Order: sequence, then structure tokens, then C-alpha cells
Amino acid sequence: LSRIRIDDSYRITLPDYNNMEIEMAPITKALYLLFLRHEEGIVFKELPDYRSELTALYWDMIDSDNEKDVTTKIERITDPFNNDINVHCSRIKAAFTLKFENMLAVNYYIHGKRGEAKRISLPRNLVEWTDIAV
Repeated sequence: LSRIRIDDSYRITLPDYNNMEIEMAPITKALYLLFLRHEEGIVFKELPDYRSELTALYWDMIDSDNEKDVTTKIERITDPFNNDINVHCSRIKAAFTLKFENMLAVNYYIHGKRGEAKRISLPRNLVEWTDIAV
């Protein structure tokens, strides 16, 4: 497994794989970092409890002042009755499986059993936050 590094501009790289960059849209990346911050995982039906944290991450990544648009995106992705969370989790999975085999990629993306906490299984000693308040 490679370390994963998140720099101060929220670029995600894998230093042990020649600094391979994992690219995602800002809202998808914000969701990924939310789960990376919560090693214990998050139950999808409890996502509304994480709205403010996800919003703060997202605001840091975008160059916009459209509060209504941001609020709408955050509400949709954290609404347990909306499929947006699954769409973004699929995008995260694809971002890693496009770079390397699933047997290795599974350590980096969000997964878990239905109804249980979903998590990223990568050991947190392999996660490096560069100049970011975690």
C-alpha cells in the first residue's frame, strides 16, 4: 500500500506510486476527505450530522460564492433518501480502480455493508495531511 497525501490545495497523491494523482470533482473529493477523516466510518443515514463538516471542506475547495448552490449539493449528498451519496461513492471507487487493480484499490475507497458504517480501510498511519487542519 502507498501512503496517501492530501496537500494544502486538496490534491490527492500517492507518493509511493510515483506521486500518482487521484482526481475527483470538488464535491466528490470533499466527501472522500470527510470519510478519510472518520476512520470509524459513517452510516449513510447519519450523513445529515456531517453537513457542516462537509460544507466546510467543500467551500475550501471551490471558488464560488453561490451559497444556494453549495447548500443544495450538500443537502442532496447527505440526504439518506437520495441516491447522490451512492453516485459519489461510485465515482470515488472509479477514481482509484482506474489507476490500479481493485484488490489494491479497495483499501482506498469507501465501502461497507448495507446499513452499517461505510469506511475507508486504509490504515491512517498511511494518511498524510500537508498543512491542513484535520
